Amino acid sequence: MAVSELERRVETLESVEAIKRLKHQYCAYCDDGYDADGIAAQFVEDGIWDGGDDFGRYEGREAIHAHFTRVSSQIVFAGHLVMNERIDVDLDDDSARGQWWIIMPATIVMEGVKTAVWLLGEYDDRYVRRDGTWMFESLAVDIHFVKPHKDGWVEA
Repeated sequence: MAVSELERRVETLESVEAIKRLKHQYCAYCDDGYDADGIAAQFVEDGIWDGGDDFGRYEGREAIHAHFTRVSSQIVFAGHLVMNERIDVDLDDDSARGQWWIIMPATIVMEGVKTAVWLLGEYDDRYVRRDGTWMFESLAVDIHFVKPHKDGWVEA
C-alpha cells in the first residue's frame, strides 16, 4: 500500500472520529439544558438547524442560538441517545454527511404540565471542515414520533 493511500485512509478515520465527537458534544450540550452558546458555536456562520414541522427551521448561527435559548423552557429534561451512525467523508472538498438514529427520553412542558415522553427520529447532518475543525453545515432531524410515557421519570 502506498504511503499516500495509507495517509488518506488514516485522515478519513480521524475525520470520522472527529465528526462523532462533534455529534456527541452536540448531544451533551442539548442534555445540559440546551446550552445555546455551545450548540451555536458548532455550526458554521450560515449553518442550518432544521427540526421540521415539530421544531422549526433556523438559518444562521444567531437564529440557531435564539432557538436553543427558548427551547430549554419547553424541554426541561432530555437524554439524546444517538446511534447507528453512517458517516461518509469526502476529503477532496472537506465535507461529510452523517446519518444517525435518535431515541430520546424527555420531559416536555405540555399545556403547562411536565410530561414524560419518548422521541424517535433520524438525523441527517452535513459537515464541513474549516481551518482543520469539523463543524455542522446543517443538521436536520426527522421526528417519527413523540409519545407520552405514563408514570415515568417526571417525579424522580
